[in-house]
Amino acid sequence: NPKEKMLIDVVEELSLAAGIKTPQVYIMPGSDINAFATGRDPEHSSVCVTEGALYNLNRSELSGVIGHEVTHIRNYDVRIMTLIATVIGVIGLLSYMLVRGLAYGGGRRKEEEGEGWLILAAFLIALVTPIISRIAQAMLSRRREFLADMGSADLTKNPEGLASALEKIKEINEGKLNVSESVSHLFFTDPNKSPLDNLFATHPPIDERIKVLRSL
Repeated sequence: NPKEKMLIDVVEELSLAAGIKTPQVYIMPGSDINAFATGRDPEHSSVCVTEGALYNLNRSELSGVIGHEVTHIRNYDVRIMTLIATVIGVIGLLSYMLVRGLAYGGGRRKEEEGEGWLILAAFLIALVTPIISRIAQAMLSRRREFLADMGSADLTKNPEGLASALEKIKEINEGKLNVSESVSHLFFTDPNKSPLDNLFATHPPIDERIKVLRSL
């Protein structure tokens, strides 16, 4: 298949340019345009693209997308974001346990003077901490995505390729994807849209990414 050969060639070329071992290449069914990298380090990594990406993007655009994913691998972003997601999960679990413990303990004993305020403060801390952690995770993820865009532009020497791919992604993927926030950082663009996008989005706005790329 000429398209599959093109994909393999692009991955090999950009991995060589990045100075990393060529990752395993996988093609995933789906009409949406998406790509993501997995693996704990550059020696044990994989790149997966959807059929939609393979058949809707030309070589220049595909190179921009793969350059982005290869940069994620080179920068250990998969390991970093997996670690952050684990920490967020632990914080959420501890907060839940604290809230349950306070509710259970508070209901069994008579409140002493001032104790009610202490319990309320602990409740608020337990509820707010996971939210703050998620916002911090999203901010870090957006920063890593911008760095991956810059890495792609450097590897391909053609920022327009990635900018054009992002335009197609915006057009073709609109409204197609809805996934858990815990894995949204694996997608090439943020698959979820909500009124809280600016706070919890794992990717910068597509238009902003395109603007930055075309300013290079």
